Amino acid sequence: MRRFIDDELQQWRDSARRKPLILRGARQVGKTWSLKEFGKKSFESIALVDLERNPSLRKLFEGDLGAARICSDLEVLLRQKITPGKTLLFLDEIQACPRAITALRYFYEEMPELHVVAAGSLLEFALKDASFPVGRIQFLNLYPLCFAEYLEATGNIPAAVAVSGDPADISPAVHELLRDELKRYFFIGGMPAAVEAYLEHGSLRDAFEVQGEIAESYRMDFAKYTPLVDRYCLDSVFTSLAQSVGQQIKYARLGEGHSNPTLKKAFEALCLAQVARKITSVNPTGLPLGATASAKVFKALMLDLGLMRHLSGMPDDIEYARSDLLAIYRGSMAEQFVGQEMLVSQRGSLYYWDRQAKSSSAEVDYLAVIDGKIHPVEVKSGAAGSLRSLHLFLASYPECGKAL
Repeated sequence: MRRFIDDELQQWRDSARRKPLILRGARQVGKTWSLKEFGKKSFESIALVDLERNPSLRKLFEGDLGAARICSDLEVLLRQKITPGKTLLFLDEIQACPRAITALRYFYEEMPELHVVAAGSLLEFALKDASFPVGRIQFLNLYPLCFAEYLEATGNIPAAVAVSGDPADISPAVHELLRDELKRYFFIGGMPAAVEAYLEHGSLRDAFEVQGEIAESYRMDFAKYTPLVDRYCLDSVFTSLAQSVGQQIKYARLGEGHSNPTLKKAFEALCLAQVARKITSVNPTGLPLGATASAKVFKALMLDLGLMRHLSGMPDDIEYARSDLLAIYRGSMAEQFVGQEMLVSQRGSLYYWDRQAKSSSAEVDYLAVIDGKIHPVEVKSGAAGSLRSLHLFLASYPECGKAL
Protein backbone atom coordinates (compact mmCIF):
# COMPACT_ATOMS: atom_id res chain seq x y z
CA MET A 1 0.00 0.00 0.00
CA ARG A 2 1.52 3.31 -1.03
CA ARG A 3 1.43 5.82 1.80
CA PHE A 4 1.52 9.56 1.24
CA ILE A 5 4.21 9.82 3.91
CA ASP A 6 6.59 8.27 1.34
CA ASP A 7 7.00 11.71 -0.26
CA GLU A 8 7.91 13.30 3.09
CA LEU A 9 10.45 10.55 3.77
CA GLN A 10 12.11 11.26 0.42
CA GLN A 11 12.26 14.98 1.25
CA TRP A 12 13.89 14.11 4.58
CA ARG A 13 16.43 11.87 2.83
CA ASP A 14 17.48 14.65 0.46
CA SER A 15 17.43 17.54 2.93
CA ALA A 16 20.68 19.35 3.67
CA ARG A 17 19.39 20.05 7.19
CA ARG A 18 18.47 16.45 7.90
CA LYS A 19 18.42 15.17 11.50
CA PRO A 20 17.67 11.67 12.83
CA LEU A 21 13.97 11.03 12.25
CA ILE A 22 11.39 9.44 14.55
CA LEU A 23 8.21 8.19 12.87
CA ARG A 24 5.47 8.29 15.48
CA GLY A 25 1.98 6.87 15.51
CA ALA A 26 -0.29 4.40 17.26
CA ARG A 27 0.45 0.71 17.07
CA GLN A 28 -0.34 -1.08 13.80
CA VAL A 29 -0.74 1.98 11.57
CA GLY A 30 2.15 0.81 9.35
CA LYS A 31 5.24 2.60 10.70
CA THR A 32 7.63 -0.35 10.38
CA TRP A 33 6.34 -1.31 6.93
CA SER A 34 6.63 2.25 5.61
CA LEU A 35 10.21 2.66 6.80
CA LYS A 36 11.28 -0.75 5.47
CA GLU A 37 9.81 0.06 2.05
CA PHE A 38 11.50 3.46 2.13
CA GLY A 39 14.82 1.78 2.92
CA LYS A 40 14.45 -0.77 0.11
CA LYS A 41 13.63 1.86 -2.50
CA SER A 42 16.01 4.62 -1.46
CA PHE A 43 19.14 2.93 -0.06
CA GLU A 44 21.50 0.13 -0.99
CA SER A 45 20.93 -1.55 2.38
CA ILE A 46 18.97 -1.35 5.66
CA ALA A 47 20.50 -2.00 9.07
CA LEU A 48 17.42 -3.03 11.06
CA VAL A 49 17.66 -2.93 14.86
CA ASP A 50 14.45 -4.25 16.46
CA LEU A 51 14.76 -3.22 20.09
CA GLU A 52 11.62 -5.01 21.21
CA ARG A 53 12.12 -8.37 19.50
CA ASN A 54 15.86 -8.51 20.28
CA PRO A 55 16.41 -7.36 23.89
CA SER A 56 20.12 -8.22 23.65
CA LEU A 57 20.60 -5.30 21.23
CA ARG A 58 19.59 -2.86 23.97
CA LYS A 59 22.95 -3.53 25.65
CA LEU A 60 24.57 -1.56 22.82
CA PHE A 61 23.14 1.60 24.35
CA GLU A 62 24.52 1.05 27.84
CA GLY A 63 27.45 3.22 28.86
CA ASP A 64 29.21 5.19 26.11
CA LEU A 65 26.77 6.45 23.45
CA GLY A 66 29.36 7.42 20.83
CA ALA A 67 27.84 7.01 17.35
CA ALA A 68 30.97 5.45 15.83
CA ARG A 69 31.23 2.87 18.63
CA ILE A 70 27.52 1.91 18.29
CA CYS A 71 27.82 1.53 14.50
CA SER A 72 30.99 -0.56 14.85
CA ASP A 73 29.29 -2.92 17.30
CA LEU A 74 26.17 -3.11 15.12
CA GLU A 75 28.24 -4.15 12.11
CA VAL A 76 29.49 -7.13 14.11
CA LEU A 77 26.11 -8.11 15.56
CA LEU A 78 24.12 -7.60 12.33
CA ARG A 79 26.91 -9.00 10.15
CA GLN A 80 26.68 -6.14 7.67
CA LYS A 81 28.50 -2.95 6.76
CA ILE A 82 26.91 0.38 7.71
CA THR A 83 27.97 2.94 5.11
CA PRO A 84 26.87 6.60 5.44
CA GLY A 85 24.89 7.69 2.37
CA LYS A 86 24.21 4.09 1.32
CA THR A 87 22.78 2.44 4.46
CA LEU A 88 19.58 3.36 6.31
CA LEU A 89 20.02 2.69 10.05
CA PHE A 90 16.53 1.82 11.34
CA LEU A 91 15.92 1.60 15.11
CA ASP A 92 12.52 -0.08 15.37
CA GLU A 93 10.36 -0.07 18.53
CA ILE A 94 12.72 2.53 19.99
CA GLN A 95 10.44 3.07 22.99
CA ALA A 96 11.69 -0.29 24.33
CA CYS A 97 15.13 1.29 24.92
CA PRO A 98 15.01 4.90 26.23
CA ARG A 99 18.82 5.15 26.01
CA ALA A 100 18.55 4.63 22.24
CA ILE A 101 16.38 7.78 22.07
CA THR A 102 19.14 9.68 23.88
CA ALA A 103 21.73 8.22 21.47
CA LEU A 104 20.06 9.94 18.50
CA ARG A 105 21.68 13.16 19.68
CA TYR A 106 25.15 11.72 19.13
CA PHE A 107 24.29 10.39 15.70
CA TYR A 108 23.25 13.93 14.77
CA GLU A 109 26.39 15.52 16.24
CA GLU A 110 29.01 12.89 15.34
CA MET A 111 27.71 11.15 12.18
CA PRO A 112 25.36 13.63 10.45
CA GLU A 113 26.04 11.99 7.07
CA LEU A 114 24.39 8.72 8.24
CA HIS A 115 20.64 8.42 7.62
CA VAL A 116 19.06 7.32 10.93
CA VAL A 117 15.33 6.64 11.38
CA ALA A 118 13.37 5.24 14.30
CA ALA A 119 9.80 4.09 14.79
CA GLY A 120 7.97 4.05 18.07
CA SER A 121 4.62 3.78 19.79
CA LEU A 122 3.90 4.77 23.40
CA LEU A 123 6.92 7.08 23.13
CA GLU A 124 5.72 9.52 25.78
CA PHE A 125 5.72 6.71 28.33
CA ALA A 126 9.34 5.85 27.46
CA LEU A 127 10.52 9.46 27.50
CA LYS A 128 10.07 9.78 31.26
CA ASP A 129 13.11 7.47 31.53
CA ALA A 130 15.19 9.14 28.81
CA SER A 131 17.18 12.30 28.24
CA PHE A 132 15.37 13.73 25.24
CA PRO A 133 17.62 15.25 22.54
CA VAL A 134 15.67 18.48 22.00
CA GLY A 135 16.48 20.20 18.70
CA ARG A 136 18.52 17.28 17.41
CA ILE A 137 15.80 15.06 15.94
CA GLN A 138 12.85 15.43 13.57
CA PHE A 139 9.37 13.92 13.82
CA LEU A 140 6.79 12.69 11.37
CA ASN A 141 3.46 11.20 12.35
CA LEU A 142 1.76 8.30 10.58
CA TYR A 143 -2.02 7.85 10.79
CA PRO A 144 -4.30 5.10 9.48
CA LEU A 145 -4.90 5.20 5.72
CA CYS A 146 -6.87 8.31 4.80
CA PHE A 147 -9.68 7.96 2.25
CA ALA A 148 -7.46 8.74 -0.76
CA GLU A 149 -4.84 6.21 0.41
CA TYR A 150 -7.60 3.65 0.89
CA LEU A 151 -8.83 4.24 -2.67
CA GLU A 152 -5.31 3.71 -4.01
CA ALA A 153 -4.93 0.54 -1.94
CA THR A 154 -8.15 -0.87 -3.43
CA GLY A 155 -6.77 -0.24 -6.92
CA ASN A 156 -8.89 2.80 -7.75
CA ILE A 157 -6.14 5.33 -8.42
CA PRO A 158 -8.32 7.63 -10.63
CA ALA A 159 -10.82 7.90 -7.75
CA ALA A 160 -7.99 8.78 -5.37
CA VAL A 161 -6.87 11.53 -7.76
CA ALA A 162 -10.45 12.82 -8.05
CA VAL A 163 -11.07 12.95 -4.30
CA SER A 164 -7.75 14.78 -3.77
CA GLY A 165 -8.58 17.40 -6.41
CA ASP A 166 -11.10 20.22 -6.82
CA PRO A 167 -14.64 19.11 -5.83
CA ALA A 168 -16.03 21.33 -8.62
CA ASP A 169 -14.39 19.00 -11.17
CA ILE A 170 -16.24 15.91 -9.93
CA SER A 171 -19.22 14.85 -12.07
CA PRO A 172 -22.44 13.52 -10.46
CA ALA A 173 -21.61 9.99 -11.64
CA VAL A 174 -18.12 10.06 -10.08
CA HIS A 175 -19.56 11.65 -6.95
CA GLU A 176 -21.98 8.72 -6.64
CA LEU A 177 -19.13 6.22 -6.99
CA LEU A 178 -17.10 8.06 -4.34
CA ARG A 179 -20.08 8.01 -1.97
CA ASP A 180 -20.36 4.23 -2.34
CA GLU A 181 -16.63 3.82 -1.70
CA LEU A 182 -16.78 6.17 1.26
CA LYS A 183 -19.58 4.15 2.84
CA ARG A 184 -17.38 1.04 2.69
CA TYR A 185 -14.46 3.02 4.11
CA PHE A 186 -16.68 4.11 7.02
CA PHE A 187 -16.92 0.47 8.08
CA ILE A 188 -13.50 -0.88 7.00
CA GLY A 189 -11.53 2.09 8.28
CA GLY A 190 -7.90 2.76 7.55
CA MET A 191 -5.93 0.30 9.68
CA PRO A 192 -3.67 -1.41 7.11
CA ALA A 193 -4.37 -4.94 8.37
CA ALA A 194 -8.15 -4.40 8.16
CA VAL A 195 -7.89 -2.99 4.62
CA GLU A 196 -5.66 -5.91 3.62
CA ALA A 197 -8.17 -8.41 5.08
CA TYR A 198 -10.99 -6.80 3.10
CA LEU A 199 -8.99 -6.82 -0.15
CA GLU A 200 -8.10 -10.50 0.18
CA HIS A 201 -11.66 -11.81 -0.16
CA GLY A 202 -13.82 -8.68 -0.53
CA SER A 203 -15.41 -9.43 2.84
CA LEU A 204 -16.38 -6.75 5.33
CA ARG A 205 -16.64 -9.48 7.97
CA ASP A 206 -12.95 -10.30 7.53
CA ALA A 207 -12.13 -6.63 8.13
CA PHE A 208 -14.39 -6.63 11.20
CA GLU A 209 -12.51 -9.62 12.65
CA VAL A 210 -9.19 -7.84 12.24
CA GLN A 211 -10.60 -4.70 13.91
CA GLY A 212 -11.56 -6.84 16.90
CA GLU A 213 -8.05 -8.30 17.03
CA ILE A 214 -6.46 -4.84 16.90
CA ALA A 215 -8.76 -3.54 19.66
CA GLU A 216 -7.86 -6.55 21.80
CA SER A 217 -4.13 -5.99 21.21
CA TYR A 218 -4.58 -2.39 22.36
CA ARG A 219 -6.28 -3.65 25.50
CA MET A 220 -3.30 -5.92 26.14
CA ASP A 221 -1.08 -2.87 25.70
CA PHE A 222 -2.96 -1.18 28.54
CA ALA A 223 -0.91 -3.30 30.92
CA LYS A 224 2.13 -1.29 29.78
CA TYR A 225 0.53 1.92 31.03
CA THR A 226 0.14 0.58 34.55
CA PRO A 227 0.96 1.35 37.31
CA LEU A 228 0.48 4.85 35.88
CA VAL A 229 -3.19 4.20 35.09
CA ASP A 230 -5.95 1.86 36.26
CA ARG A 231 -6.17 -0.84 33.56
CA TYR A 232 -9.90 -1.47 34.01
CA CYS A 233 -10.64 2.24 33.90
CA LEU A 234 -8.64 2.48 30.64
CA ASP A 235 -10.75 -0.28 29.13
CA SER A 236 -13.96 1.50 30.12
CA VAL A 237 -12.82 4.86 28.74
CA PHE A 238 -11.60 3.19 25.52
CA THR A 239 -15.11 1.90 24.82
CA SER A 240 -16.94 5.00 26.03
CA LEU A 241 -14.95 7.33 23.77
CA ALA A 242 -16.08 5.38 20.70
CA GLN A 243 -19.67 6.08 21.72
CA SER A 244 -19.01 9.77 22.43
CA VAL A 245 -17.51 11.09 19.18
CA GLY A 246 -18.92 14.53 18.45
CA GLN A 247 -19.96 15.15 22.04
CA GLN A 248 -18.30 17.34 24.64
CA ILE A 249 -16.44 15.05 27.02
CA LYS A 250 -17.43 14.87 30.68
CA TYR A 251 -15.14 12.56 32.60
CA ALA A 252 -17.94 11.27 34.83
CA ARG A 253 -19.68 9.79 31.77
CA LEU A 254 -16.66 7.79 30.63
CA GLY A 255 -16.80 5.09 33.26
CA GLU A 256 -18.92 4.18 36.26
CA GLY A 257 -17.22 3.40 39.54
CA HIS A 258 -14.13 5.51 38.86
CA SER A 259 -13.25 8.97 40.18
CA ASN A 260 -12.84 11.92 37.83
CA PRO A 261 -9.05 12.12 38.41
CA THR A 262 -8.73 8.39 37.57
CA LEU A 263 -10.84 8.82 34.43
CA LYS A 264 -8.85 11.88 33.40
CA LYS A 265 -5.57 9.97 33.76
CA ALA A 266 -6.96 7.11 31.64
CA PHE A 267 -8.15 9.51 28.92
CA GLU A 268 -4.79 11.29 28.81
CA ALA A 269 -2.96 7.95 28.58
CA LEU A 270 -5.05 6.95 25.53
CA CYS A 271 -4.27 10.31 23.93
CA LEU A 272 -0.55 9.89 24.60
CA ALA A 273 -0.71 6.48 22.92
CA GLN A 274 -2.56 8.16 20.00
CA VAL A 275 -5.45 5.72 20.35
CA ALA A 276 -7.66 8.76 20.95
CA ARG A 277 -7.24 12.43 20.09
CA LYS A 278 -8.27 15.40 22.23
CA ILE A 279 -10.00 18.17 20.23
CA THR A 280 -10.09 21.32 22.36
CA SER A 281 -12.33 24.37 22.10
CA VAL A 282 -10.51 27.57 21.14
CA ASN A 283 -11.11 31.28 20.66
CA PRO A 284 -10.67 31.87 16.89
CA THR A 285 -9.56 35.50 17.14
CA GLY A 286 -6.03 34.74 16.00
CA LEU A 287 -3.26 32.26 15.32
CA PRO A 288 -1.96 29.93 16.56
CA LEU A 289 -5.26 28.41 17.58
CA GLY A 290 -3.61 26.29 20.26
CA ALA A 291 -2.70 29.41 22.25
CA THR A 292 -6.32 29.73 23.44
CA ALA A 293 -7.07 26.01 23.84
CA SER A 294 -9.43 25.32 26.73
CA ALA A 295 -8.34 22.84 29.39
CA LYS A 296 -11.94 22.07 30.31
CA VAL A 297 -13.97 22.16 27.08
CA PHE A 298 -13.05 19.44 24.58
CA LYS A 299 -14.27 16.58 22.43
CA ALA A 300 -12.46 13.44 21.32
CA LEU A 301 -11.83 11.47 18.15
CA MET A 302 -10.88 7.82 17.89
CA LEU A 303 -7.77 6.76 16.01
CA ASP A 304 -9.76 5.06 13.26
CA LEU A 305 -13.29 4.81 11.87
CA GLY A 306 -13.20 1.01 11.76
CA LEU A 307 -12.07 0.73 15.38
CA MET A 308 -14.76 3.22 16.36
CA ARG A 309 -17.34 1.02 14.61
CA HIS A 310 -16.13 -2.06 16.48
CA LEU A 311 -15.90 -0.45 19.94
CA SER A 312 -19.18 1.46 19.72
CA GLY A 313 -21.17 -1.76 19.36
CA MET A 314 -23.35 -0.21 16.66
CA PRO A 315 -25.70 -2.65 14.84
CA ASP A 316 -23.78 -3.08 11.57
CA ASP A 317 -26.71 -4.37 9.53
CA ILE A 318 -28.95 -1.43 10.42
CA GLU A 319 -26.28 1.25 10.04
CA TYR A 320 -24.81 -0.13 6.80
CA ALA A 321 -28.28 -0.19 5.25
CA ARG A 322 -28.61 3.59 5.59
CA SER A 323 -28.20 5.47 2.31
CA ASP A 324 -27.52 8.83 3.97
CA LEU A 325 -23.89 8.82 5.12
CA LEU A 326 -24.63 11.68 7.52
CA ALA A 327 -27.21 9.55 9.32
CA ILE A 328 -24.95 6.57 10.08
CA TYR A 329 -24.65 6.17 13.85
CA ARG A 330 -26.50 9.46 14.42
CA GLY A 331 -23.95 11.42 12.38
CA SER A 332 -20.99 10.42 14.56
CA MET A 333 -19.35 8.40 11.78
CA ALA A 334 -19.37 11.44 9.49
CA GLU A 335 -17.87 13.66 12.20
CA GLN A 336 -15.18 11.04 12.94
CA PHE A 337 -14.38 10.78 9.22
CA VAL A 338 -14.04 14.53 8.69
CA GLY A 339 -11.94 14.86 11.84
CA GLN A 340 -9.71 11.96 10.83
CA GLU A 341 -9.07 13.48 7.39
CA MET A 342 -8.44 16.92 8.88
CA LEU A 343 -5.90 15.56 11.37
CA VAL A 344 -3.82 14.54 8.35
CA SER A 345 -4.29 17.77 6.39
CA GLN A 346 -3.84 19.97 9.50
CA ARG A 347 -0.75 17.99 10.56
CA GLY A 348 -2.18 16.86 13.88
CA SER A 349 -3.47 20.26 15.05
CA LEU A 350 -7.26 20.18 15.25
CA TYR A 351 -9.67 22.35 17.24
CA TYR A 352 -13.33 23.36 17.39
CA TRP A 353 -15.41 26.31 18.56
CA ASP A 354 -17.87 26.25 21.44
CA ARG A 355 -19.53 29.53 22.36
CA GLN A 356 -18.71 30.22 26.00
CA ALA A 357 -21.91 32.02 26.96
CA LYS A 358 -24.56 31.11 29.50
CA SER A 359 -27.35 28.92 28.07
CA SER A 360 -25.67 28.90 24.64
CA SER A 361 -25.42 25.64 22.69
CA ALA A 362 -23.68 27.16 19.65
CA GLU A 363 -20.83 25.00 18.39
CA VAL A 364 -18.87 24.56 15.16
CA ASP A 365 -17.45 21.07 14.69
CA TYR A 366 -13.94 21.93 13.51
CA LEU A 367 -11.69 24.84 12.57
CA ALA A 368 -9.33 24.55 9.59
CA VAL A 369 -6.31 26.81 9.10
CA ILE A 370 -5.64 27.29 5.37
CA ASP A 371 -3.16 29.89 4.09
CA GLY A 372 -3.24 31.77 7.37
CA LYS A 373 -7.05 32.01 7.49
CA ILE A 374 -9.32 30.24 10.01
CA HIS A 375 -12.25 28.46 8.34
CA PRO A 376 -15.18 27.03 10.33
CA VAL A 377 -16.15 23.48 9.30
CA GLU A 378 -19.60 22.08 10.09
CA VAL A 379 -20.48 18.40 9.63
CA LYS A 380 -24.25 18.64 9.27
CA SER A 381 -26.30 15.59 10.22
CA GLY A 382 -30.03 15.02 10.21
CA ALA A 383 -32.55 17.18 8.36
CA ALA A 384 -31.14 20.30 6.73
CA GLY A 385 -31.40 23.16 9.19
CA SER A 386 -30.55 26.82 9.35
CA LEU A 387 -26.87 26.30 10.36
CA ARG A 388 -27.39 28.84 13.13
CA SER A 389 -24.05 28.10 14.85
CA LEU A 390 -22.16 28.59 11.60
CA HIS A 391 -23.89 31.91 10.88
CA LEU A 392 -23.30 33.06 14.46
CA PHE A 393 -19.60 32.20 14.12
CA LEU A 394 -19.29 34.18 10.87
CA ALA A 395 -21.07 37.15 12.41
CA SER A 396 -18.89 37.02 15.54
CA TYR A 397 -15.60 36.58 13.67
CA PRO A 398 -15.91 38.40 10.30
CA GLU A 399 -12.13 38.29 9.78
CA CYS A 400 -12.27 34.48 9.42
CA GLY A 401 -12.36 32.68 6.07
CA LYS A 402 -15.17 30.88 4.28
CA ALA A 403 -17.46 28.51 6.09
CA LEU A 404 -17.33 24.89 4.90
